[in-house]
Amino acid sequence: MLERYRTVRESGSKEIVIKKSRFIGHIMPVASESEAIAFIEQVKKEHWNATHNCSAYMIGERDEIQKQSDDGEPSGTAGKPILEVIRNQGLKNVAIVVTRYFGGIMLGAGGLIRAYTDGAVAAIEAGGAITLVLHRQVYVEVEYTWLGKIENELRTRGVRTGQSSFADKVTLLCLPEDQDAEDFTAWMIDLTQGQSVITEGERIYFIEGE
Repeated sequence: MLERYRTVRESGSKEIVIKKSRFIGHIMPVASESEAIAFIEQVKKEHWNATHNCSAYMIGERDEIQKQSDDGEPSGTAGKPILEVIRNQGLKNVAIVVTRYFGGIMLGAGGLIRAYTDGAVAAIEAGGAITLVLHRQVYVEVEYTWLGKIENELRTRGVRTGQSSFADKVTLLCLPEDQDAEDFTAWMIDLTQGQSVITEGERIYFIEGE
């Protein structure tokens, strides 16, 4: 799993008008090619009467899956520019469709490339670009006498935490970045003078800064 990567927060759409043609950029975070294809088909169904529904998507930790479609526009003027925007903005696991309703004025190849580029950028603005950071669940079980000290130290260090559980002992759910999990465990053992039981859990992505 990647330690961090950029994608978008949610699906969204945004319209721009260029020389009377309406360009609507649609975006959706996707986890698989089948999700990307389904999203594209959904947009095509919704905008069945549009002149074109051009698209591109990029999926995989190493961008293994990259597809594009000009959907009837001159070759290289629509799908490729959309894919380039995804690549240039460093996004992963996203699908973009730029819908065009022709306004009667020809744009030419250069104009189309710029228009579909702007439509893809508008889509990303609608979806909200975010960075996801990989964290690790680390459960720390201690006697209640350690609770105040540990909570204070976690706040001081800015360590993300989850819901604690309270029984005979207290178990704190700590969520350090995955790359720091080993150092975090060593620090916690030292902090509690070896009087804690530490168990690692799953890896989970969280939005950076939230």
